[in-house]
Amino acid sequence: MDMDVPYLHTGRTSQKARTRDALIAAARQLLAKGVTPTLEEAAAEASIGRTTAYRYFSNSRALLAATFPEIEMRSLLGADPPEDPLARIEIVAERLTQRIVEYEPEYRAQLRLALEGEPAGGESLPLRRGRRIEWVEDALSPLRGRMPEPELRRLVYGIGATLGIEALVWLTDMGGLSREEAVEVMRSNARTLLRSALERVESGE
Repeated sequence: MDMDVPYLHTGRTSQKARTRDALIAAARQLLAKGVTPTLEEAAAEASIGRTTAYRYFSNSRALLAATFPEIEMRSLLGADPPEDPLARIEIVAERLTQRIVEYEPEYRAQLRLALEGEPAGGESLPLRRGRRIEWVEDALSPLRGRMPEPELRRLVYGIGATLGIEALVWLTDMGGLSREEAVEVMRSNARTLLRSALERVESGE
């Protein structure tokens, strides 16, 4: 995620990039320990001065937003994807849920920031940028023209809601499931929603 500030573009840019990366890495290490770090705590973990840290991030929210391991791919399907929508959504569901479990502390931090409802350093939070919806839309693109656009849109959002950190948090924290069980529920829900929609399409409803 690009959270650059003008300071990074003036002199010794390579060294400044390393300092910024060290702050982000320290914040991720603290998140992995169950700590939601302040900018000062991340700076101490990285052995970087407080004043220096504030040259890179305006506040703790901006630092936490930068910990998100965002990827810029417009598709999760890889090269030569299948045409079958169910096979395509299986691929996306698997990769999305694997990613959420791998980076769960960072995803949880982003969810907390999003729920607070304030911008992080003036930047749009990753969870609000719609990347998940874009990936689901890409998986379901063979259905365009086969079902009404409003129905397809509802399906995209329905599946997107089953494959996010929000669902994992509810299933594990509230439902008491293991991460493996939660992931299977999430993937199963995505498959069920799509199969139901496909049955309606095939029956002409």
